[in-house]
Amino acid sequence: MGKRLIDVLLIVVATAIAIAVALWLTPMQTVEAVGQTIRVGATAPSWSWSGPGQVDLFGQELPTTVEFSGPVRPRLELTDLQLTEQLTGLAGPDSDESTRSAAQSELTDALVTGWRNYLILQVLIVAAVTVLLLGAVAGWQRRSMRPSITFVVVGALIAVTVNVGAFVATAFSTADQLREIDSLASLVGAAPAATPAPRAAPAGEAGKVVVIGDSTAAGIGNSALADPTPEDTACERTSGSFAAALDRSTGWGVTNLACSSATIRQGLLGDQERGGGQVPPQLARALAAAPGALIISVGANDVRWSQMIGLCATLPDCGGAASDAYFRQQLSAFTRDYLVLLTQLRSLPNPPTVIINQYYDPLSGDTDCVRDLGITPEKEEILRGWLQSMNTVLAEGARASSFQTAQPSFAGHGVCASDPFVQSIDGAAPLHPTTAGGLAIALADQAALLESGFR
Repeated sequence: MGKRLIDVLLIVVATAIAIAVALWLTPMQTVEAVGQTIRVGATAPSWSWSGPGQVDLFGQELPTTVEFSGPVRPRLELTDLQLTEQLTGLAGPDSDESTRSAAQSELTDALVTGWRNYLILQVLIVAAVTVLLLGAVAGWQRRSMRPSITFVVVGALIAVTVNVGAFVATAFSTADQLREIDSLASLVGAAPAATPAPRAAPAGEAGKVVVIGDSTAAGIGNSALADPTPEDTACERTSGSFAAALDRSTGWGVTNLACSSATIRQGLLGDQERGGGQVPPQLARALAAAPGALIISVGANDVRWSQMIGLCATLPDCGGAASDAYFRQQLSAFTRDYLVLLTQLRSLPNPPTVIINQYYDPLSGDTDCVRDLGITPEKEEILRGWLQSMNTVLAEGARASSFQTAQPSFAGHGVCASDPFVQSIDGAAPLHPTTAGGLAIALADQAALLESGFR
């Protein structure tokens, strides 16, 4: 009896190790659906019997809106965002029911196929690892041939049975659960835009550039425009913006539609309340102007970047579980909205050249002047980590959508430098670009446009 109990314990331990190793070793399976490349794998095991799966999007791990059964659930990685008419029509009002149904069926079938292929390979790896582990145990115990074979075979069968039992509920229920999906955006809970992009935007004009975005693009805190419109004043657009610098330093015609406090949802894709009035969605207006190139500066307001800097300065536990969780929550919401923005741009029949701006480091170089504000060197690193996470989302989304990015360098010209590219902490617009900073951003955008072939 004692020997059998030891054998059972050995098989249990080997099963647990084999399943863990298999989940780690089994490669994600690549499938194609509605013009998308999707990799399908599994999440880490959970103690709960149901819950969301996971979607890896632009460097972020987002829970799915679909609840799956079983302790191990699907993990989906959107590796190549190439929007097609099929995908756009999944939930589009202009597509007929048969088109939506065919596209949705293709998406569902591909995801289920990828999951089942992953499961088969994972089961084989579990069996192989169990055989190796129990074979090694049998050899170490110096068992004879027949008992060793019996021990290994029985152990492998038990391991495979336990593993399949953990997966099978999800494997057989996945198809029904995935039928709830009507687009990849809905899979991660990205709400549709309030103002859809025009179905047929005019062809872009050579040498015409439109800038959309937030206060960084508006250039707030610098000298006023010579002849501002009421909207320019409401949105705090200035002559020190990178759009103005780009217009002055090139032969291109540059229009600035950026507005202070704009986010993707309220500013770029939807109306924005500003100065007691409503500013129309920037993207729709930009596309209607038929630009050859579109420069986008967005994300800081979506993740509440200014507030995060203020919180980090005042909280002794900046970077602790609470503040980091809050930032990650804002970053996840931004990632979802960014997907919607990119989807709108990629669905255009003749999209302009698109440049996505990444954000500069306002604390570059000497930072002694911020010590009295409570920003220690340790807090600086936390803020840089958060900034890098936001820039990773921007860069990964641009890459997946085949758009260019521009990364301005403020190296040695941070807030404490003798010739800063950012406004002082007690300035009109703390840590926003000065006129010199706007020029640095303009040069980065110019280089990105020229690299993309824009003339």
